[in-house]
Amino acid sequence: MARIGTPFTETATKVLLCGSGELGKEVVIELQRYGIEVIACDAYENAPAMQVADRCYVLSMLDGHALREVIEEESPDLVVPEVEAIATDILAEIEADGLAKIVPTARATQLTMNREGIRRMAAEDLGCLTSPYRFAATREEFEAAVAEIGLPCVVKPIMSSSGKGQSTVKSEDDLPSAWEYAQEGGRAGAGKVIVEGFVDFDYEITLLTVRHCGGTSFCDPIGHLQVDGDYRESWQPQPMSEVALAKAREMAEKVTGNLGGWGVFGVELFVKEDEVIFSEVSPRPHDTGMVTMISQDLSQFALHARAILGLPVPNIRNHGPSASCAHVVEGYSEEVSFGNLEEALALPDTQLRLFGKPKVSGKRRMAVGLARGDDLTQAREKARRVISALDTLL
Repeated sequence: MARIGTPFTETATKVLLCGSGELGKEVVIELQRYGIEVIACDAYENAPAMQVADRCYVLSMLDGHALREVIEEESPDLVVPEVEAIATDILAEIEADGLAKIVPTARATQLTMNREGIRRMAAEDLGCLTSPYRFAATREEFEAAVAEIGLPCVVKPIMSSSGKGQSTVKSEDDLPSAWEYAQEGGRAGAGKVIVEGFVDFDYEITLLTVRHCGGTSFCDPIGHLQVDGDYRESWQPQPMSEVALAKAREMAEKVTGNLGGWGVFGVELFVKEDEVIFSEVSPRPHDTGMVTMISQDLSQFALHARAILGLPVPNIRNHGPSASCAHVVEGYSEEVSFGNLEEALALPDTQLRLFGKPKVSGKRRMAVGLARGDDLTQAREKARRVISALDTLL
């Protein structure tokens, strides 16, 4: 039976968060509701989750020595990764030494933080249907992989997120720029890439899969729109056939069950009629799952908090057609402000989350609009209106 202590006492239940972005911020808020003492870490000061945590540390989590020092100093009960760029070998050592429990498991973080690990596990170990793929560590291997996969194809660093380093190769003329962009966009710097063949699909979904003390639960499927590999809109529930939904749940349960541990997993899948094709999985809440802050009685963040704390997860209730729309800002500023909020929130059944990120340098997701509607079309239009009404000053 789960037991939670009192913050700042010898009985405190402590969670250390590796990564402190907007998703981590919502996780911290949910953990705070249970009186958890939370320590937030990230590579820059005043990251969103740091603003609501009890303490914070600024460090590169790829620096295994620095990461281990913080974990040893804080002695958390749980270490919860929120980003890909983490020294996962150190997390494995921490777990093996019994210093803290890694969420969901150290093995899961090692496999999923690296596209090669999770793709080989899903396709080669579990027999899941995936797109054709090859890995390449050098320019020569990359060109050979593209020739084997064929054009057009997609190139990604094996460690990246939010579309960073991802591009589409449509002709041989694109090869040099695609290789260089992938080398620049990797979370851990230059390195290996994955070359993927195009998949003929009708739509793609995120199936939020919750592994908890009572078994495995699923949120309704989430449809989403991406631009250059980065989330822009999501909606729930994505209409799909009963056959396809059953296959999606079976695949998600197989993959997450192999990874083990408790928590929310964002399983990304392509769907073509009744066929389901595995794409990726994140062992934590997913950016497309921000829609659950308005669509469900328990958001993905609330579900993650319950699951990792060993608390029961009841039947998940959906409030009806809902949508989210990301607000992506482009420019350079350390004094971002938002206006026209009255108009942005004028419609009923709409919400807005301003992430509180301290600066913009290039393109950055800074807020999300949320909405419910009579149907998905109306919900998506309302979510877009929330964002389009925002007056952003840089």
